[in-house]
Amino acid sequence: MPKLKTHKGAKARIHVTGSGKLMRRKRMSSHLRRKKPKKVTRKFAQKMAYDKADVKRLARLIPYDA
Repeated sequence: MPKLKTHKGAKARIHVTGSGKLMRRKRMSSHLRRKKPKKVTRKFAQKMAYDKADVKRLARLIPYDA
């Protein structure tokens, strides 16, 4: 059986936790940052879990991490 290729774009964007959850950054975090309240910019530092509907599809892109 040949080795599977990892999708490098997905590997850069998806973080896998120790328990196997797939985490992502929040949207709109980099554009027009100065206008946003400090509370909002702090929330951007936290990662969010992917929706359950997307996990199976995304895990196929990073076969040796997820």
